[in-house]
Amino acid sequence: MPESSPAEVILTDGAPLDVALDDTDIRVLETLLAPLRAWTSPRFYGLENIPAEGPVLLVGNHNLLGIIDAPLLLPEVLRARGRLIRGLAENLLIAVPGVRHFLHHYGSVRGTRDNCATLLGRGEAVLVFPGGGREAIRRKNEKYVLKWEGRTGFARMAIEAGAPIVPVAMIGIDDAFDIVFDGGHPVMAPVRWAVEALGLKTDLTPPLLRGIGPTVLPRPERFYFSAGTPIDPAPWRDAADLDAAALELCQVVRKGLEEEMKYLFAERERDSGRRLAGRLRALLPV
Repeated sequence: MPESSPAEVILTDGAPLDVALDDTDIRVLETLLAPLRAWTSPRFYGLENIPAEGPVLLVGNHNLLGIIDAPLLLPEVLRARGRLIRGLAENLLIAVPGVRHFLHHYGSVRGTRDNCATLLGRGEAVLVFPGGGREAIRRKNEKYVLKWEGRTGFARMAIEAGAPIVPVAMIGIDDAFDIVFDGGHPVMAPVRWAVEALGLKTDLTPPLLRGIGPTVLPRPERFYFSAGTPIDPAPWRDAADLDAAALELCQVVRKGLEEEMKYLFAERERDSGRRLAGRLRALLPV
């Protein structure tokens, strides 16, 4: 009997394995992001810590709503390191046909273990937010809080793939909005019912936000990004208990990410251009 051929490696939802962005793709993306860049004037630190080749897991903190600041990373890392970030997207985003096509085109895939393993196995740079939707759908008094309870899967994936982990901190958007009512407030009950009707967990009920005055226009806070020193998973590779090893590595990564966030908070305090008024003053002739 003929030998069976190995199963073809695929990603879910028809996502392409290989993604190559041409000049037009980059121009389209940068045009879409131009208003956000102008409004937030982002600063990036430590991108040289992202390896120029080979598998790497970029582990970030999910900020308010989760989809506002992270897209700015893609073109910046592409320019600085020549690498396309393959993001692990929330199931809700991938479920929307038009959004799914756009995300796939720019390299993102559904956030599953198999997709992550496949991309790391191909030597890709994969971006993951261990806190997931719950970290992005914040409650009051949770500004910049990591919600990683029980979230060790990313660490296990890094150990199995032998992929270094780079903590990537992001701050800014949590200061651009105030939460008027979070998803758990009685006033938000109709929204919770709608979320439940969509088959989602009620703790993913979005908050009611306020930006400039009573509007939902975000305040023009500067966004800050920092990539930390890579963490090699090799010391945990031969552990007898992989679950315990993943938990320990997770804690190391969490500490590294928190240190990067502290660094950005300090940079922000020294920055006279944190807010729009300061940035405009800097443009005035002396």
